[in-house]
Amino acid sequence: MGLYDRNYINNQAQEQTFEQTKSKSSLGLFIKQTYQLFAASLFAASAGAYVGIGMAEIISSWFFGLVILEFGLLFGLYAAKKKAGINLILLFGFTFISGLTLAPLLTSILGMAGGASIVANAFMLTTVAFGGLSMFAMNTKRDFSVMGKMLFITLIVVVVASLMNIFFQSSIMQLVIASISAILFSAFILYDTQNIIKGHYETPIEGAIALYLDFLNLFVALLQILGIFGRDE
Repeated sequence: MGLYDRNYINNQAQEQTFEQTKSKSSLGLFIKQTYQLFAASLFAASAGAYVGIGMAEIISSWFFGLVILEFGLLFGLYAAKKKAGINLILLFGFTFISGLTLAPLLTSILGMAGGASIVANAFMLTTVAFGGLSMFAMNTKRDFSVMGKMLFITLIVVVVASLMNIFFQSSIMQLVIASISAILFSAFILYDTQNIIKGHYETPIEGAIALYLDFLNLFVALLQILGIFGRDE
């Protein structure tokens, strides 16, 4: 009986070890696919921005229509996140259009003295910050995945303030909004990275779009900050 018990316990331990290894392997594949899709999304957005710079005036006149299309694609992406093929079309359609809508801001910055260096510096800072924060989130024992409610409330405040500043057109207010946005989306990088490595997303598409939105909004915030200071110079 004792031998039987030992064999049973050994078999159970082996099964648990196998399940844990399988689970870790699946999560590793999930994370790999997420970051591959994130990198591809950045490429699609860059292509959109490149195309958009050559037609910035047209995009400016159709800006709100493109923003509505952008949100439509985003909502459609979440609705079709499990539909293979369609989800990729929607993902790259959304990121390409988001690159197009970035073109007027990029054109405005590039038209300034030293504008190219401002764009390059903003992208470099975003990349370094994203990489550093992602590595920190992956290796720290601190749990950032509980910050969701606080981050969402802050995001709403930033969106409302941004809409108000469309009417005020205040550079100081825009600088404050951009500074808060930079901090906010830096925190979102920590939050979303930990949600990805903990397997809180159903599909790699969701993780990729979360990281993409964090990267894009941090880049826009830093671009606005550097652009405002560059304009003052």
